Amino acid sequence: PVNSLSLDFLTEFCISLEKLENDRACRGVILTSAIPKIFSSGLDITEMCGKSMEHYAEFWRAVQEMWLRLYGSNMVTVAAVNGSSPAGGCLIALLCDYRIMVENPKFSIGLNEAQLGIVAPFWFKDTFVNVVGHRVAERSLQLGSLHPAPEAHRIGLVDELVPEDKLQEKAVAVTAQWLALPDHARQLTKSMMRKAALDRLVAHREEDIQNFISFISKESIQKSLRMYMEMLKKKKS
Repeated sequence: PVNSLSLDFLTEFCISLEKLENDRACRGVILTSAIPKIFSSGLDITEMCGKSMEHYAEFWRAVQEMWLRLYGSNMVTVAAVNGSSPAGGCLIALLCDYRIMVENPKFSIGLNEAQLGIVAPFWFKDTFVNVVGHRVAERSLQLGSLHPAPEAHRIGLVDELVPEDKLQEKAVAVTAQWLALPDHARQLTKSMMRKAALDRLVAHREEDIQNFISFISKESIQKSLRMYMEMLKKKKS
C-alpha cells in the first residue's frame, strides 16, 4: 500500500529494470508511484525484524542489487516524486539522473534512518553527497532530516518543483531533453561520474552484508524496530 521495498518488490524491480536495459528500443525510464501522496515509504521494516540471518543477507543483497542497477543504468532515469519519500524512497530518487517533485510542502523527502536508530550505509551516503554536497549531507544524515518539498529543492535534493497536475508532462519533457543528446556521450559521462561510488560497493559488497546482519540482529536495534512497527499499527488503527 505504500510501495515499501520488500524482498519481492526489490526482486521484481531489478528484473524489470534488466528487461528495459536489454531492450534496445528503451532509452529512458520515468519512476513514479501509482499511489497518491506517497512515492515510496522506503525499506520494508518487516524484512528486517525477527527474521533469520539468511533472510537478512538475502534482503540486503537485493537492496544492493537495486542500487547498483539503477545508479549504474545506461538509460536516462527520471524520478517523478508525487508524494512523500523517506529513507529508501529517497534513495531511489537519488539514484536517478533527475528528480522532479510535486510542489506540496506536506510532502517530504530525505534519508531519515537516524530517527529509527539505523545508520545509513556508506553507499547511501556516497549517493547523497554526490547530489547535495558534503556539508548538507552530513547535517541531514546525522539529524535524520525529512525535507519538505520547497526545502528539498533549495538544498538541491530535487531539481525541480511542479504542480501535481504537471508532474507527468514535465517528466516526459525532461526525459526527451536528455535523450536528445548522443547516447554514447551521455552514458560514458554518467559512468565516469558514478564509477568510483559503484566500484566501492562492488569491492566491499560481502563485508557490507555482514555489517548489516550484525547491526540489524542486535537486540537493541530489533527492539527499536518493533517499537516503530507498533507505532505504525497504532497510527493505522
